[in-house]
Amino acid sequence: MDELLILAVALPILGATLTTALPRWALAVGLLAALVTSATGLAVTAAVWWQGPLHLAVGGWEAPLGVALRADGLTAALLAMINLVALGISIYASGYFRASGKLVHFWPLWLLLWASLNGAFMSADLFNIYVTLEVMGLSAASLGALGGSRAAVVANLRYLLVGLLGSMTYLLGVALVYTAYGTLELHLLAERITAGPQGAAALVLVTAGLALKAALFPLHFWLPPAHSAAPAPVSAALSALVVKAAFYLILRLWLGPFAAVTTTSAAVVLGLLGAGGVVWGSWRALRAERLKLLAAYSTVAQVGYLFLFLPMLAVTPAGPGRASLTAGLALMALSHGFAKAGLFLAAGQLQQYAGHDRINDLGPAAREHPASTFAVALAGVALVGLPPSGTFFGKWLLISNAFATGQWWWVVVVLLGTLLAASYTFRVLSRAFSTERVPRQAPTDLRTELPALVLTATAVVLLLFLARPLWTLLGLDADAALPGLAGGWR
Repeated sequence: MDELLILAVALPILGATLTTALPRWALAVGLLAALVTSATGLAVTAAVWWQGPLHLAVGGWEAPLGVALRADGLTAALLAMINLVALGISIYASGYFRASGKLVHFWPLWLLLWASLNGAFMSADLFNIYVTLEVMGLSAASLGALGGSRAAVVANLRYLLVGLLGSMTYLLGVALVYTAYGTLELHLLAERITAGPQGAAALVLVTAGLALKAALFPLHFWLPPAHSAAPAPVSAALSALVVKAAFYLILRLWLGPFAAVTTTSAAVVLGLLGAGGVVWGSWRALRAERLKLLAAYSTVAQVGYLFLFLPMLAVTPAGPGRASLTAGLALMALSHGFAKAGLFLAAGQLQQYAGHDRINDLGPAAREHPASTFAVALAGVALVGLPPSGTFFGKWLLISNAFATGQWWWVVVVLLGTLLAASYTFRVLSRAFSTERVPRQAPTDLRTELPALVLTATAVVLLLFLARPLWTLLGLDADAALPGLAGGWR
């Protein structure tokens, strides 16, 4: 089963190579590669479910000399989300780009991005993480520029430069770690790093580089133009998957190898930046005139929610409290991934029909594409955090633990962000139900309608029924992780 780890990275790379070598068959080869890669990623999740964490020393070379891949419960849960969302994006893209002739360029870049995402989540040493970040940034920026407009090219050149700055900052931290401790393997570092200036400096550099890639406020300046100008399937990947990878790496490093040098004060600083992202991102989303720009600013807010967990994790020892926080964070991350991908895909469908994504003028397009409009509504339910969405239970656990740890001020941020999210969601839906009709400009295609609907429905409904299996995958006791709620999910 351990060999599945390398296959989850190697298969999309092979697919990218074949789609480049066989451009006439790019669509068929790309879809086949997407299906096989998604199945492999889900197989990793199933293997972790059945036998526990997986570990593979590539080529038989163990650390510190070799390259290692690992997948535990949290990694496996997020891998399942990544590969399901990526499959939906692949199906959508096959219809979205059908008339533009850009599929031949899309598939190699997209499969490389997919491989780098799987690799980033499973890499077990700091340098391999850097390699995956570089591939991720280059392929994501290239995909974003596929829109071809001046705005898309400029925004994604800026994204590329910001990504390179983040990678170089991260690499400086990695160099400092290797100089001080002689290894980059995460488990070995957890044994060697002790409180001191070298470890603290390395943590600052690594965190700063990843925070830039995660669009943590106020380092989010590159995200709204890049995500809103990119083609819809690319926007979905950037918002739902790429920024999630950067946050996941911060979480892993703070709770893993750098745990000895992290402090409550530093975690509070990240929490405050996250709070700024929640408020500012939600406010700018409310003020946005374009649907994709609204979704992009909403991503800034949703990333901020994830960082609110760090101050509470910093003061919560292992036990029911930490299990509850882990459960809430996992639900928030999974729900946002499914919902935001579906929102961008639905927005792209409406934009293709109407020829624009101006919120005030989307009424006719919304009437002609009820499935996409319903997907936008479901995404709004998940982003606001209404029951029965996974976000609702994630916020419930966040608020409960804020009171339990005496950090009640985060509750104010959550409630304000929720109110603003409800406002911008209602604003979009109120414009969608216009009585005005216009002649049809683009045919309906199930390949571009269904993925958005399925992904957003997953965020709202399916995660509710998968909650208890998710806790088992994470190695948590559902009754401890969900006090007062778990009984309803038996």
